[in-house]
Amino acid sequence: MTLGGGQDAGGGNGDDATGGPSVGGGESEPDPCDSDVCSGEYRYDLGPCPPDNPDCGGSAPITLSDIASFRPDTGSARMEPNGWAVTGLPANFVADAGVDDVTGTLLGAPATVRFTPIGYRWAHSDGPTITSSNGGATWASLGLSDFSTTPTSRTFEERGRYTVDVFVEYSAQYRYGGAWVPILGSLEVRSDTHTVIVRSAKTVLVDRDCDSSPGGPGC
Repeated sequence: MTLGGGQDAGGGNGDDATGGPSVGGGESEPDPCDSDVCSGEYRYDLGPCPPDNPDCGGSAPITLSDIASFRPDTGSARMEPNGWAVTGLPANFVADAGVDDVTGTLLGAPATVRFTPIGYRWAHSDGPTITSSNGGATWASLGLSDFSTTPTSRTFEERGRYTVDVFVEYSAQYRYGGAWVPILGSLEVRSDTHTVIVRSAKTVLVDRDCDSSPGGPGC
């Protein structure tokens, strides 16, 4: 920080009233673009430098490219049934991701970036895509029987082997120890990939027979 009194309050050449050099003067206001605080267009304590300060060169915002080294947790993903499905019956896909604070160095200074999940996407290898603002829920937590339709389920009509790529969309904020500042846009990260074997009901293996599970596949 820049310290010292500079010229005296009288606006003269720095001499006091007796004609000698002035002494003291207390701390000056910190320069918002002091080299210890600023680098280019950013103040590490307060965010972008003020646009009315010509020494700062403007107030360009932090972008998603600037936080490329900060990576959020990818969360977890699952499907019901686990790894297989029956033609003509829904398979349920569920993903879960939470708010994740990641610390690191942003433009040369310690910072924290907060990632908040705002959307989920399940991309099926045969073309269909399921999107949701939340990660869905299991049949049990929804109070539904197995093979019920949910907002994140998909019914396979053809036998075969499929893959389902799960992605989480995040919004981002950053801070240098002060208030959170939002970053424009969002980013998407891969969470998991499911391999799904789809068979017809007469050939699929089940863990319970139709007497104990009348609502099971093929019953």
